[in-house]
Amino acid sequence: MLILNRKAGESIRIGDDIEIKIVSVEGGQVKVGIDAPRNVSIHRQEIYASIQEENTEAATLTKSLLDMLKDEKNNK
Repeated sequence: MLILNRKAGESIRIGDDIEIKIVSVEGGQVKVGIDAPRNVSIHRQEIYASIQEENTEAATLTKSLLDMLKDEKNNK
């Protein structure tokens, strides 16, 4: 992990097309602005984890449903 110190108004570049800018620092809170292409998904970590969990659950349900349909077809 790379750790950088930045002040309000300063930024960090990731590759050629992503910029992360420190908008403000107030107390224990940092406001961050992210400029990235529209095809780059940006989520807070807790939202990303929730999406991953839902995707895993959906894939499991789909596999279970397919297995049930497969068994039903084989029993005919």
